[in-house]
Amino acid sequence: MKFGGSSVADGEHIRHVAEIVSQQRSLGDEIVVVTSALGGVTDSLIGVAKRLSRVEDELKILETTIRLRDQHTQAARDAIGDSEIVANVEDVITLRMDELEKALIGVSHLGELTDRTLDYITSFGERLAAPILAGAISTLGTEAIAFTGGEIGLITDKNFQNATPLSYAEKRIKETLLRDISRYIPVVTGFIGETEKGVITTLGRGGSDYSATIIGAAIDADEIWLWKDTSGIMSADPRIVPDARKIPVISYVEAMELSYFGAEVLHSRSMEPVIRKKIPLRVKNTFKPDELGTLVIEKPEKVDDVVKAITVIRECALVNISGFGMVGVPGVAAEVFGALARKNVNIMMISQGSSERAISILVDRKDLKKAISALDSCFPNIKKEIVHTDGVSALAIVGAGMAGTPGVAGRIFSALGSNQINVIMISQGSSEYNISMVVSEVDIEHAVRVIHAEFGLGEKAVC
Repeated sequence: MKFGGSSVADGEHIRHVAEIVSQQRSLGDEIVVVTSALGGVTDSLIGVAKRLSRVEDELKILETTIRLRDQHTQAARDAIGDSEIVANVEDVITLRMDELEKALIGVSHLGELTDRTLDYITSFGERLAAPILAGAISTLGTEAIAFTGGEIGLITDKNFQNATPLSYAEKRIKETLLRDISRYIPVVTGFIGETEKGVITTLGRGGSDYSATIIGAAIDADEIWLWKDTSGIMSADPRIVPDARKIPVISYVEAMELSYFGAEVLHSRSMEPVIRKKIPLRVKNTFKPDELGTLVIEKPEKVDDVVKAITVIRECALVNISGFGMVGVPGVAAEVFGALARKNVNIMMISQGSSERAISILVDRKDLKKAISALDSCFPNIKKEIVHTDGVSALAIVGAGMAGTPGVAGRIFSALGSNQINVIMISQGSSEYNISMVVSEVDIEHAVRVIHAEFGLGEKAVC
């Protein structure tokens, strides 16, 4: 069971989470719990660390540490009903806050914030939350022990801010957790691991989901439950489409397509461990625990709905490199991909016409300057033109029922065209599970509502 930041927002919420865990344990299940930081704490830590790297501000350090100490101490007192356990947790909070204060002072004095240091600082959110949740569970009758990711064996590479577990990490995790799982409930920090030398790393924002699926795969869990503040995976973002509905069952491939294309309910890398071990994954609502949520399984469910969900990635940039000298030249795409990789630019989408004269690439807007610089270094002996547009978003229409169904693309583009929405770029893989496109940022929400209504995904059409 993994619980997100909104599920452990404060002491009252943590107490509720502890009750969910204890109730499930009373049914005879052996459980590993993965927890995020308290709501808003990670963002706060990132914000203050970046500020201190620019401005030496001792008052800001004092304000931050006092606020976080008070927030977590109050959460412990509200969540835990045993005074002795509260006192032990408060000792841990005091120790952690002293460590955090030293780290922030170092950043402030040096005026520098490396990815390694930022990983260390942001890890405190989870490292403060886990002992509180473990204490709350213990109060309810079953012993719970807090662990960091490193302590259970989640060993990663040195790619700070976006670390990847090493091949033997699962074996270590299994040996650590299954040794005494019948005696107590492990409460593990999500989001963080450590290198072979014990240096703290993080798995990227939203990485607690990834931690949960890594651990679930390592212990061969019967199911992995991701507890959120939503009732499951939705047909679209309810903030854009008010009548978006919950999807009861979805396949691994569909869920992975959605997570890659910006669906916040799942971390983009979290699907790999469950696919490899074929473990059912369930997305449930912490605040409506009796609801079944969304079940994610191996085989696509055969339903009448051709399209299951629509999702978006905002703040993108489109870069187009073109030149008549590129036509028929072997290795053009390899040169482009290699140049972008050397600049550490991730390619979200790519499209190339049959003329081979131009390649269009979608990247994160923050990587636009790096992408242009990388492409500018390509083909020094060919006259080329590089044009970019940064006010765009990506839109993905996902559904296993699209495979082999004629006319899906026609319906999509006809609906968009009749609503005066221009499609700038199109991409579709051979699996046919996903049709992706790029539209102007100003049109993105209208486009989602139009397609959602076209395929009847909600209770009523909203355009």
